Amino acid sequence: MDADAIEAALEQGKSEFEKRGVSADLCLVGLDGTAEAKIVDQLTRNSYACVVVGGGIRKPEPMLPFFEKVVNLIRQHAPDAAIAFNTSPVDSAEAAARWIAVP
Repeated sequence: MDADAIEAALEQGKSEFEKRGVSADLCLVGLDGTAEAKIVDQLTRNSYACVVVGGGIRKPEPMLPFFEKVVNLIRQHAPDAAIAFNTSPVDSAEAAARWIAVP
């Protein structure tokens, strides 16, 4: 997928939360050495019922160590949040709904 298609899918996914009346934040990170701090900042800024980890972090095999780090950051900094995994940016609300009450 190109950047424009990913951005459109992320917006579509976020709008699905809005349609369901659920507030959602995005935390997009790069691999420039600032990702961990950005994730911790996001997790500690708000209280989350569920954190959805996308395929860009989860799917590429070389990303496995970073994926593990992300899951453990969620456990550490948002210990009450459920952790869900989407199949694409469009179905993040559906992924969250498996763990929390999302209309």
